[in-house]
Amino acid sequence: MKTLKRKKYLDKLIEWKDKQIIKVITGMRRSGKSTLLCELYKNYLIEQGISDKQIIIVNLESIDNENLYHYKPLYEHINNLLDLKKMNYVIIDEVQNAKDFQKAIDSLYIKKNVDVYITGSNAFMLSGELATLLSGRFVTIEVMPLSFKEYHDSKEKEESLEKVYRDYLRWGGLPYIINLENKDNLIRDYLEGIYNTIFKKDIISKNKISDVFVLEDVIRFVFDNIGNITSSKKIADTLSSNGRKISRPTVDSYLDYLINSYTVDKVSRYDIKGKEYLKSLEKYYVIDMGIRNYLLGYRNIDRGHVLENVVYLELKRRGYEIYIGKYEDKEIDFVVKNNEEVYYIQVAETIKTEEILKREIEPLRAVEDYHSRILITQDYDVNKSYDGIKVFNVFEWLLSDKYII
Repeated sequence: MKTLKRKKYLDKLIEWKDKQIIKVITGMRRSGKSTLLCELYKNYLIEQGISDKQIIIVNLESIDNENLYHYKPLYEHINNLLDLKKMNYVIIDEVQNAKDFQKAIDSLYIKKNVDVYITGSNAFMLSGELATLLSGRFVTIEVMPLSFKEYHDSKEKEESLEKVYRDYLRWGGLPYIINLENKDNLIRDYLEGIYNTIFKKDIISKNKISDVFVLEDVIRFVFDNIGNITSSKKIADTLSSNGRKISRPTVDSYLDYLINSYTVDKVSRYDIKGKEYLKSLEKYYVIDMGIRNYLLGYRNIDRGHVLENVVYLELKRRGYEIYIGKYEDKEIDFVVKNNEEVYYIQVAETIKTEEILKREIEPLRAVEDYHSRILITQDYDVNKSYDGIKVFNVFEWLLSDKYII
């Protein structure tokens, strides 16, 4: 079975090693959190001379550990395994399955010879009492599905770039997918299992939702409208007009559940001219295209919005603060911030006709400040600049080790 290196995330863990701070590894189910910690990071520690006995791994998804689903036995179990004379590396997988787990984590954290790592698949684990009790004492690392570069590098070299990209869009980037060798029935069954786990266990059961059909309609709407400006009111009105009565507050709750399960991201708007953050008409992007295609079916249609989703995810992986741009009556796909640097980005599948080119660069031309303006497209044979607007080929950008942005 192929195990990818996930170098970016491994490097982050190494950077935080032995720092007295709790490492919280989050992300959607099957994005590679457990493999990162329990295989890649464990192997690194052993290579550094750490013994197996100093590495304590507790998997709270395993039925074998049901007796640890409470903070007190969890703490006692780990405490009994500690080497009192050496540093111990404690890894707790899916920690939210233990009741009041934060009490066990806090008790382990205060020990000078314990380096704590926890994983979870729901953002609720970072809210409430955990955030209060451990405020300022944890750092979060969100593990995302494979980037296009990671996916591309896992494939056979004779496969064309275009084919690899099509497969990536169709099946998504959950790491285990690369072991299923593009077998449609196996991949679909695998994605179905993950979707049902997120849908039934992480959302329905946890939040005690009674009308699961309305919830799935909300999910379908969001998945079907990636890259479109939307709102909870629009979703409620659309579903109600189709015979699914739902209130705006309920839609807001369902959207929060999706976001907290790391299934979708909400991106707010920023008024460039007014220099203010807007509180309505946001966009949603899916974290994994395979999960979207499982639910909606694979369609070779909304390619522009799919490309925009791919670009969004890559910008997020690279650590940028991302907003949707508004400049007077014009929309800019992304306003990207990194410390003092700001970039305005448009995404277009193609700019090969004058009409499309004019439409795509007009919002960027309208902005009257000194920040960089960038157009990302799938086209290769185009000019690299228009009136100071830089043009990037999306594949070259996605595969680049040297981030221009």
